[in-house]
Amino acid sequence: MNNGKGGKDRIVPFPQSFKELLTIHVDSMLRKQAVYLFESSWKKKYTDRGVRKILAKYSEEAGLVQNLSPHKMRHFLLTWLKKQGIDDALIQPYSGHESRKFPI
Repeated sequence: MNNGKGGKDRIVPFPQSFKELLTIHVDSMLRKQAVYLFESSWKKKYTDRGVRKILAKYSEEAGLVQNLSPHKMRHFLLTWLKKQGIDDALIQPYSGHESRKFPI
């Protein structure tokens, strides 16, 4: 991701299967001449609040005690990587923090 929060670039890891699905989605959006890669049924971009509402809906449908949020998902990934024994130096680029001393 380029120019994320704080003007920082981010590395976003995802599996090959997701890359293939994303390519199909991008092609579909290009054919529709969409303005945004992910847009609402009203052809508007999703807001932060809109994304949180979607995550809350699916959290409830999944029977989760707490709603998911983008921050919680990122925190889960970093915690999981740490518990897998991955070195902080390898986790740091995904954390969005400049130093290896990031909160987990």
